[in-house]
Amino acid sequence: MHSSAIFLIEFGAIILALGLLGRVAGRLQFSPIPLYLLAGLAFGKGGLLPLGASEEFVAIGAEIGVILLLLMLGLEYTASDLVSNLKTQYPAGLVDAVLNATPGAVLALLMGWGPVAAVVLAGVTWVSSSGVIAKVLSDLGRVGNRETPVILSILVLEDLSMAVYLPIITALLAGAGLAAGSITLAIALGVAGLVLLLAVRFGRHLSRFVSSDDPEKLLLVVLGLTLLVAGVAQQLQVSAAVGAFLVGIALSGEVAESTHNLLTPLRDLFAAMFFVFFGLHTNAADIPPVLLPALALAVVTALTKVATGYWAARRAGISAKGCWRAGGTLVARGEFSIVIAGLAVTAGVNPALGPLATAYVLILVILGPLTARYTEPIARRFTRRREAVPASVAVSQDSTATMTSASDTAADDQAPAGR
Repeated sequence: MHSSAIFLIEFGAIILALGLLGRVAGRLQFSPIPLYLLAGLAFGKGGLLPLGASEEFVAIGAEIGVILLLLMLGLEYTASDLVSNLKTQYPAGLVDAVLNATPGAVLALLMGWGPVAAVVLAGVTWVSSSGVIAKVLSDLGRVGNRETPVILSILVLEDLSMAVYLPIITALLAGAGLAAGSITLAIALGVAGLVLLLAVRFGRHLSRFVSSDDPEKLLLVVLGLTLLVAGVAQQLQVSAAVGAFLVGIALSGEVAESTHNLLTPLRDLFAAMFFVFFGLHTNAADIPPVLLPALALAVVTALTKVATGYWAARRAGISAKGCWRAGGTLVARGEFSIVIAGLAVTAGVNPALGPLATAYVLILVILGPLTARYTEPIARRFTRRREAVPASVAVSQDSTATMTSASDTAADDQAPAGR
């Protein structure tokens, strides 16, 4: 009875704090994500008021939050959109992997952590946070923008790549042989391909199956189906986020619209819990020793992500403003990076790798909403200044030429009088 009361008090305090922080962020016209993370730090290990009774429930809520974020993002697009975007954007996925995985691998090698740690840190710096970016797109009202399908394609390619990467890194960390690693990889690829095939080929039948005029029945069926698919996908070494996203892709028409309206409040609640949970598991005392290398890595990979998004959007024919927005939106890292680092820490690869990854993700998960909002305005101002300089030079040259011409004319006028 006592533990139940403590749980209600703690959980109620978390929800109330999130609501107040959301109000503050709304008045400042700012994404609430960084404030949610700082709240998690305050309630987490080494924080001002560590929690105990409600931590397990918050952990489950955080998993549901990521799943709902990706489900809602998938509802915005059809299966044909997904296939066409993947066909046209796979070169952007390759550029994304090269530009953003390389800095992590190089840093690990420079610090003498070895090749396995290099592969791990490459994954940490490579993958953007689908959960954070989905929330940012929703907060900024950019879900319908022209550059959003490009962003979505890169995120989906990254998530699908994790279906290949995670079995490989798991085998490396466990020291498994080639045969065992190959079997795990084959299962992961097969499951991801099967889910994608079902979403593309049988999406209409799935929409008919879940369709209902009763909002209660529709909510229960869609939510239950999404959690079931996400759980099965994760059990088979495929990302739960990928499964939830593909369920959203498979639903279309009135079912997708009705589901979106029903699940929006639940998404906002559990998404906030995801960001709080991330902060809860970050010990502030472990961050200062690795802050400088984490900050340097964050700056480098923020620039490479902006370059990736800009190049991909430009290749898709998006305007310069949309290109800068795409690049700035992709900066945030989050759930996958923490999962990858957690695997390495559990395997005992290097004790400093965990705090470094945590500091790195914390920096970029706070910086990500800022770059998403301000990269395009800053780039626009910088471009205007660059355009203004040649214009001023041209005016100066024209003025000089005019003055010279006037002087020459005056001299010519005075020449006859001097003779």
